[in-house]
Amino acid sequence: MRIIKCEEGGVQGDCFESAAYEAAEELAAGNLIVYPTETVYGIGADIFNEVAVKNLYVAKRRPFDMALSVAVSDRRMLERVAVLDENADKLAKAFLPGPLTIIIEKRPDVPDMVTSMSKKVGVRMPDHPAAMEIIKRAGPIVATSANLHSHPDATDIGSAVRDLGDSVSLYIDSGPSRLKKPSTIVWIMNGEVEIVRQGAITIKDIEGALQC
Repeated sequence: MRIIKCEEGGVQGDCFESAAYEAAEELAAGNLIVYPTETVYGIGADIFNEVAVKNLYVAKRRPFDMALSVAVSDRRMLERVAVLDENADKLAKAFLPGPLTIIIEKRPDVPDMVTSMSKKVGVRMPDHPAAMEIIKRAGPIVATSANLHSHPDATDIGSAVRDLGDSVSLYIDSGPSRLKKPSTIVWIMNGEVEIVRQGAITIKDIEGALQC
């Protein structure tokens, strides 16, 4: 277990780039990482490595029937894992990168273990330079909170380390999370939009974007 600290107020760009390089190597080796986002800290694995995804479920003590979200870094990567309809496209343009998870139809090559056999996948594009740099190098990766199942979300690296310990190979510490609340989750089915969880983005914000 290693921790890379990128101090707030320091030369974060160079630190994040170096940390992302190391994180990408860990992910390629089938290991787990913890990385910062604007909402809470996330635990990540290569979504196409089913052993790594299984290890992530075990590390979090998360039931295997609870689907995992996927983090992407740009529109091209998003469309690699999911099929955008009109409403999903509006929300992606309005809020991504940002604290929104959109549950939409998945592409066939996304492993069923990631989505718990569902034909839908939750996609997220974090608004954090470290996360984005990691995903650009190694993505798409798993996007779920870096805590044990049912425990409070990790808004600082210490909480993540206490919960996950040596099950994670590399932790990237950039200080307290900026928003300290999870992403808003929306479910889109046959053009209809349902708010599954309100987080940093409000229902009013979602409704406004869909009316544009």
